[in-house]
Amino acid sequence: MTLPETAVDQAGADRTFQVDLRGLVDLLSHHLYSSPRVYLRELLQNAVDALTARHGLEPAASADAFGIRLYADGSVVRVEDDGVGLTEADVHTFLATIGRSSKRADRIAEQRGDFIGQFGIGLLSCFLVADEIHVLSRSARTPDAPAVEWRGRGDGSYTVRTLPASARPRPGTTVTLTPRADAGEWTRPAQVHALARHFGSLLRHPVTFDDGTGGPGARINPEPAPWAGAYPTPGARSRALAAYGEQVFGFTPLDTIELDLPAVGLKGIACVLPETVPAGRRHGHRVHVKGMLLSEQAEEILPDWAFFVRCVVDAESLRPTASRESLYEDDTLAAVRDALAERLRAWIARAAASDPDLLARFLQAHHLAVKSLAVHDDEILRMLLPWLPFETTDGHTTLDEFARTHRTVLVTSSVEEFRQVAAIASAAGLGVVNGGYTYDRELVHRLPEIRPEASVADLDPATLTAHLDPVDRDTELAAAAYLAQARDALAVFDCDVALRTFQPASAPALLIDSREARHERTRSQLAREQEGGLWGDILGALRQEAPRAQLILNQLNPLVRTAVAIDEPELARTSAEALYGQAAMLSRRPLRPAESSLINRSFLDLLAHALRKDS
Repeated sequence: MTLPETAVDQAGADRTFQVDLRGLVDLLSHHLYSSPRVYLRELLQNAVDALTARHGLEPAASADAFGIRLYADGSVVRVEDDGVGLTEADVHTFLATIGRSSKRADRIAEQRGDFIGQFGIGLLSCFLVADEIHVLSRSARTPDAPAVEWRGRGDGSYTVRTLPASARPRPGTTVTLTPRADAGEWTRPAQVHALARHFGSLLRHPVTFDDGTGGPGARINPEPAPWAGAYPTPGARSRALAAYGEQVFGFTPLDTIELDLPAVGLKGIACVLPETVPAGRRHGHRVHVKGMLLSEQAEEILPDWAFFVRCVVDAESLRPTASRESLYEDDTLAAVRDALAERLRAWIARAAASDPDLLARFLQAHHLAVKSLAVHDDEILRMLLPWLPFETTDGHTTLDEFARTHRTVLVTSSVEEFRQVAAIASAAGLGVVNGGYTYDRELVHRLPEIRPEASVADLDPATLTAHLDPVDRDTELAAAAYLAQARDALAVFDCDVALRTFQPASAPALLIDSREARHERTRSQLAREQEGGLWGDILGALRQEAPRAQLILNQLNPLVRTAVAIDEPELARTSAEALYGQAAMLSRRPLRPAESSLINRSFLDLLAHALRKDS
């Protein structure tokens, strides 16, 4: 069946989208904007952009010649500017068409970079707090143009009419909102004043606020940005920047780093946190675009490793997202991030070269951040590796100081291995660094790049046992029976037992058992349990000779000398199990269920034996 030509034309005709304005406002409020409070930011932004366009028309005018005036008395909120204003044609084009912005018009396209907003939906945010928006405007481009009134309503309807020039004697725009009853939280005079200060404290045009009580309007931005001010001395400038950082972030900075990237018109400060923060925790930074606050939580402005600072910056060329509450990830932002990272590196270098006290305080609080940076940054590695603190057998000390004391630096692969051997290694004169913490093992192995005379090696059981003195032959023969019973008792843990002498004498036993060895024994045990079948073949192919743990008894310890003389088999086994359990607990590694059971059982057996003996 063929449709008539008219029907085909009608079916294929272009149609215009019908916009449900209430649905669109609901979409904005729940998915684009974080809070209804952004309505005031959007009004301020539109006013600032109008002033920017006005200065483009009258470049000789002073910066304070035109301004913004806010009024809120609880019944209305009004924002008035001395900007470029709108003609009737502008009103129909830019206020009545959703998605079109006067800032995108061809006649000012070349000035686009001078404006804050670029999305043309800001005025809709006013419907988050009001059901009607009243706009009264007069164009500065057409001196004899009449004033134009536009009223937009939340149901999607609007009216436009022209008024005598006396209705708006001066060029500019006034936007008036009559708040809804449920929007009082955001439209009370005190709140409007607070929001204006929050968003507009760094705006370059004068902004005043009137609460309707008859007093003079309060200046929202009485002072320029602190980095834009003139100071009598560098010290005065440094103190002013630090005071501003404390005012914004609520802490006294360890130091303040001034940021200046002329290529993108960025200025600001980075405040060094005075206390340690968890590794990888990223703080939000305050980012202003052309003076208007964009975000308090802009994590993307700095790299991940820079979590020891919080920044407040004002930029000209950064691109906001549609909500204007975060930054658009583009090449410009990537370049800014790299440049700011370089500023932080330069500050660390200056502190290392000229202010050792500041460097020491910085490293005490933020050594983990610097370690994460040094892993990937050879320059920072060369500068700061010798100064970084590590946990060692000499206590917490710098790697430079430790390397001067120990020509060969040994490093463990885990925290538990370090805890197993620390006391014994220290008594034996071995220099061991705990390499179990994030970045530490990798950094210690790079020490010879900075100190060629230093030698670094991983600590293994053979290295440690080589420094334990053997007992004489007669003592070993006398203890042979006990050692055999101890090996038999501990065979379930794949543990060998040996008798040596080592310091400190207060340590009865040393358990040498690396994490890798335990994993290999577990894998071998699985292979034995899964003999046959595909899984058994796979595990069998991976199987190696499983390394055994070593329980090394200290002949210098009085308890051990008593234990090896025990001739009662059951008591000998129990004492060996108790020595193993005590050494396992001293290693501070997690105990396996079988080990916990052994410790409990050996304690009870020894207690029972003592009670029987006493009775």
